[in-house]
Amino acid sequence: MSGQAPLALLYVDDDADIRHIVKLAVSLDRAMDLRAAGSAAEALALLDASDWRPDVIMLDVMMPKMSGPELMQTLRNSYGLQGKPFIFITAMGREMDLASYRKLGVADIILKPFNPITLAQHIRKVVNI
Repeated sequence: MSGQAPLALLYVDDDADIRHIVKLAVSLDRAMDLRAAGSAAEALALLDASDWRPDVIMLDVMMPKMSGPELMQTLRNSYGLQGKPFIFITAMGREMDLASYRKLGVADIILKPFNPITLAQHIRKVVNI
């Protein structure tokens, strides 16, 4: 990605510890620019406050007030992100859960616990960079 703008990532997770781990993991890749939010409301406020739009959106599935799947629909419908890849990060790894997430059109599902060392590489693979 030399000479190009960094890949803009939005990560939304209500768990501050996991947000911290993701921030550290992604910060190792200089071709990625991560902005994180602790809730759907915080993510929407971030987007409402600027013209910044993510290239990739990573969402925790289980969040209070608005789940990852609900936030994904809002982002697709109201923020012009319908063509962007969404990645769910979840501890809900039963096959029936994974199948329901795939039906929503996510680009990938990362199961918790994940390997922080390979996270940025995994994201690159999903978006083909």
